[in-house]
Amino acid sequence: MADSINRRQALGAIAVGGAALSAVSSVSAVEGGGKLNGRIKQSVSRWCYGGTWPDFKEFCKACADIGLQGVDLVGEDEAKVMKEFGLVPSMFTPGAGSIPDACNDPKLHDKLLKQFEENIPKAARYGAPNVITFSGNRKGMNDYDGMRHCADIINKAVKIAENEGVVICMELLNSKVNHKDYMCDHTDWGVTLVKMVNHPNFKLLNDLYHMQIMEGDIIRNIQDHHACFNHYHTGGVPGRNDLDETQEMYYPAIMRAIVDTGYTGFVAHEFVPRAQDKEGAFKALQQAVTLCDV
Repeated sequence: MADSINRRQALGAIAVGGAALSAVSSVSAVEGGGKLNGRIKQSVSRWCYGGTWPDFKEFCKACADIGLQGVDLVGEDEAKVMKEFGLVPSMFTPGAGSIPDACNDPKLHDKLLKQFEENIPKAARYGAPNVITFSGNRKGMNDYDGMRHCADIINKAVKIAENEGVVICMELLNSKVNHKDYMCDHTDWGVTLVKMVNHPNFKLLNDLYHMQIMEGDIIRNIQDHHACFNHYHTGGVPGRNDLDETQEMYYPAIMRAIVDTGYTGFVAHEFVPRAQDKEGAFKALQQAVTLCDV
């Protein structure tokens, strides 16, 4: 992500604005025509395009045109618009909590449970398979106590999620560059929490950009811990920009590793295009979709 403040604002709500759609929205699914293989269900995080593409309805049309099946990190207002284009709200927000203040703080548990009670049924109403949540920042707390506090609130919330057929996903984020002090910042920590809760309606959002920064070993972790992941995010490292030759991750191999685990969920593109114009941003997204269509 470009910066954490933009992400936090975007997780609240992104305005549905208006600007004329350029001719690029009619471009076919892959450059030169043809259809996607579709072994990876791809979506895109809305917040990355709020500036270059303020008109959400036109953004949805462009997403559908290039073969995307969903839009990520959207709420009720956006989900209503997406129906027209056959798009799924692949990760619903809000779920409960914010990046710095969430499940590891027992003082927030009553508030968080009310948020889960409100937002999980809302997500189910719009066909969203997942809602997002976070560990919260450490704030001097040790990892075990934070994990225990997270398990306490998640154990209550998964009952709601099970009834609604929705999965609560805690996001793995880096604490090195973007989210200083965040607790759920390593795969092992998140996987241990998932096993502690031991419920099919609680998994991890494996943000590949963040985990590359913190630990690397992306493919091995996918192979070893895929049962704990219910959603993935992409992004170029360094910089969280386009999935091109300037970044260090080779996404075709990563996508093949995900496919090989039998994964059937969504992979959402969560990178900020370098281009600041609509046509350039669209081209970056289209290239990412083609690259990850293994």
